Amino acid sequence: MHHIKYFITGGGTGGHIYPAIAVIDEFIKSGVEKKDIYYVGNKNNLEFQIATGKDLNFLSYNVSGMPRKLSFKLVLFFIKLFCAVFAAFYYVIKYKPGVIFATGGYVCAPVLFAAKMLKIPYVLHDCDAHPGIVSRLFSSGANSISLAFESAKEYTKCKKPYFLGNPIREDFKTLSRTEARRILHIENEFTILIMGGSSGAKKINDSAFQIIEKYKNTKDVKIIWQTGKKNFDEVKNKLIQIPQNLILRPYFENMAIPLIASDVAISRAGSLSLSELCAAGLPSLLVPYPYAAANHQRINAKKMCELGASVYLDDNDCNGQTLLETLEKFISDKEKLAQFAKCAKNNAKYDAAFEIVKLIKQAVEEKNANC
Repeated sequence: MHHIKYFITGGGTGGHIYPAIAVIDEFIKSGVEKKDIYYVGNKNNLEFQIATGKDLNFLSYNVSGMPRKLSFKLVLFFIKLFCAVFAAFYYVIKYKPGVIFATGGYVCAPVLFAAKMLKIPYVLHDCDAHPGIVSRLFSSGANSISLAFESAKEYTKCKKPYFLGNPIREDFKTLSRTEARRILHIENEFTILIMGGSSGAKKINDSAFQIIEKYKNTKDVKIIWQTGKKNFDEVKNKLIQIPQNLILRPYFENMAIPLIASDVAISRAGSLSLSELCAAGLPSLLVPYPYAAANHQRINAKKMCELGASVYLDDNDCNGQTLLETLEKFISDKEKLAQFAKCAKNNAKYDAAFEIVKLIKQAVEEKNANC
């Protein structure tokens, strides 16, 4: 029997990569062999480390985000884009994928363009309330599109939109709180998770020192601080000594562990982070990143507050004092906190990856039926 090859693409940030990885895990669970899956991305980005860490075939081209201003960088961008599109055509012709799955972001554009030109079926996933430019551009030719937010439908031209939530990793379903806390050596302490994001949220990191200072001698409070790779050294140098109740890491290979182990989180409002907070049933204090495209983090955060799963602090108002005050007010009422946790859990969607794999396999069947 002829093996169907699958191209999976999405990169630049964790929000595009981790959903792609969750779908790959689901593929392997459904009986697809690892050797038939190819991750297409940029080897200078995070997706390369993550995909090769999972022993996946990796096909690379050099593509980056488009500069917003007219400059020499823009000329360079178009030269690189042309080369990346050429490479994408080469990969598609050489490996003949039966279908392509893309999770959005600029990394997907060259291979989706090749797919459109060479009539290879493709399926998209977009994680934002306001879909990115790549999803909007390519949605009309997609076999189907999976969306994390119902409101995203009006921006896409795909005839088959599905509202499935974000694909999240299996561990969110299988890992228990007891096990997660055991891994991190947390006993009965109330645990606060500060998330700097995969690229690091500078404003949150700068404002978090006051929280550390306040709780450094509190025996029954534990703090997990994930700074993001970029800001780790700066944070570490500013802390003259690391308090005993602080777990300080640049990032976690498996975000499910700290999320499931914690009692409350301080986070940006990227779509995937919100899906994972819900899956972990974790109440959150959200400080949306103000420069996100189309202001989508603010829109995402407001939705979480409406659901009763989060409280909101504007980036402009965020400093050491306000972050600490908002957090203390939030965690002072344990009954209310439990209510927030429940609302988060009620809005969790666990089967997006499973449903997306069905859509991808359906795209292959439709192609074969039309051949």
